[in-house]
Amino acid sequence: MTDFGYARIEDLLPTQERGGKWNNHRIVLNGIFWVLNSGAHWRDMPERYGKWETIYGRYRRWVREGLFDRILQRLHLALDAYGRIDWSVFDVDGSNVRAHRVAGGASGSSKKTGRTSHPTTPWDDPAEALARSFIL
Repeated sequence: MTDFGYARIEDLLPTQERGGKWNNHRIVLNGIFWVLNSGAHWRDMPERYGKWETIYGRYRRWVREGLFDRILQRLHLALDAYGRIDWSVFDVDGSNVRAHRVAGGASGSSKKTGRTSHPTTPWDDPAEALARSFIL
């Protein structure tokens, strides 16, 4: 990660409030990016990034806390402000492709197993879905 890139997101990263000494966020991010870019297993990450358990744990916590969403939002807004995003090429594809029944593990017989599928969640307004989640 370049100095310029890190400076753009550094204030979004958590600060140490308690506990032992944290690993450098920049090194942790480089380790996360290495795994995500290479497609390798976390255990195969080079040691220069630190212990894989630490990097994986930080990645999972940051995803759960929405840190990566906030980083992407900031970067999208910055790129849009510079006119670097062509919104005309963005597309949401809701189509699907039906797989052959053998691909789903069907044995080829037409006998019912008695199992029913789980109910699906209908697509709706995200704001309404969020409001419903707080009513529970």
